Amino acid sequence: MDKLIVLIAGLALIAFILWWFFGHHEVDQAEAKTVADHQAVAIEVNGGYSPERVVLQQGVPATLTFTRTDASSCLDQVVFADFGINQDLPEGQPVAIEINTDQAGDFTWACGMDMFRGQIVIK
Repeated sequence: MDKLIVLIAGLALIAFILWWFFGHHEVDQAEAKTVADHQAVAIEVNGGYSPERVVLQQGVPATLTFTRTDASSCLDQVVFADFGINQDLPEGQPVAIEINTDQAGDFTWACGMDMFRGQIVIK
């Protein structure tokens, strides 16, 4: 009986791990609001990024404003490797980051430890 319980628990754990790493997860997405030829998106940093995916219009200056409410040291930086940006995110303070939208494409950002990620889509 004990072996059966261990087997079932092991299979359940394997299924959970497969779902966690390979399953399709909904991603919070936002399109930037354009006001006076400038687009802006507010991103909350709390156990990850919300929204995780941001859609921007090509050629229109853009600002992403990150506000970190999570005390985790992993999320105290945001790195945009494609744009050469590595910005500290002090807890409770909004930090505005200007994004160059001259080139269309998909670009990523990540926390300082590269554990949490987000995506910018410039169309």
